[in-house]
Amino acid sequence: MQVEWWVSVIQAFVVINLVMATFAYLTLAERKVMARMQLRYGPNRAGPYGLLQPIADLLKLLHKESFVPTAAVDRLYLLGPFLAAFTALVTFSVIPYGPGWEVGGVYVPGVVADLDIALVLVFAIGSLGAYGFILGGWASDSKYALLGSMRTCAQLVSYEISLALSVIGVVLMAGTLSLTEIVAAQAGTWWFAAPQLVGLVVFLIAGTAETSRAPFDLPEAEQELVAGYHTEYGGMRFGLYSMSEYIHLISLSALCVTLFLGGWHGPGFDGPSWTGPIWFVAKLAVLLYLFIWMRTTLPRLRYDQLMRFGWKVLLPVAVLNAAVTGILVVWL
Repeated sequence: MQVEWWVSVIQAFVVINLVMATFAYLTLAERKVMARMQLRYGPNRAGPYGLLQPIADLLKLLHKESFVPTAAVDRLYLLGPFLAAFTALVTFSVIPYGPGWEVGGVYVPGVVADLDIALVLVFAIGSLGAYGFILGGWASDSKYALLGSMRTCAQLVSYEISLALSVIGVVLMAGTLSLTEIVAAQAGTWWFAAPQLVGLVVFLIAGTAETSRAPFDLPEAEQELVAGYHTEYGGMRFGLYSMSEYIHLISLSALCVTLFLGGWHGPGFDGPSWTGPIWFVAKLAVLLYLFIWMRTTLPRLRYDQLMRFGWKVLLPVAVLNAAVTGILVVWL
């Protein structure tokens, strides 16, 4: 159906603000969940039950001094955090979260931008986001920040390949690169998580490394590199890097829901069309909880272990899964 341009603009505004709100309270949820798992208290002073803690964190960052190192490359130093945050937000524009609705005679689609090559766009934008981290480390003129950005570059290149190969099986089974059609292919049947269990496991592991989450948070290993690529950043510039990490995590989890967990479809039944976003958010919350759980319980790997696992274990498994799926799709 034809979508009015102003509907897309309003929808994009709403989705961006919802993602930003999710990011803000994901930081609180992470601190609360980690505290419970480690038998301690989480934030509980700012507002009832600590619910205003994200607002307090924002005010703290806004009031911190935004300094620039004397020897920094000014324009690139400022571009780094902006590029990282921008690419993280844009990725969510092609994620479908509902079937679409008729509101007051106007059709509102369940996705901001429905593209035939949406999956390719997601990986293309994700690869551009790495430049934000590399620029931040290089333009800071700090050896610790530079080492952190080099680690980030090597880690992202290593695991981006496995991440892309892990979804090949889904693309072959659905016969399309459109995320809305991939979701539609899982309606009334098994979600792709069942036949593509290996691909799902590879996706989750590679995605953890892509978002620099524990146990793959080597780019920000504070015991070795102070704080990694954002060592020389403060105030809201540091806040943009932190925001990009969490929003990237949300986008990756949403992509996993779309590709492997049926998207906005319910488990065996859908119900009314308005329940689509509810199912989508519920699955997204489960995956985000899983990532928090992993951060709380798993120790950080050594850098050589990280790279060895990516190239010698994860990549061959992803290639084998794609090859077997291709053979079975052609044969059956």
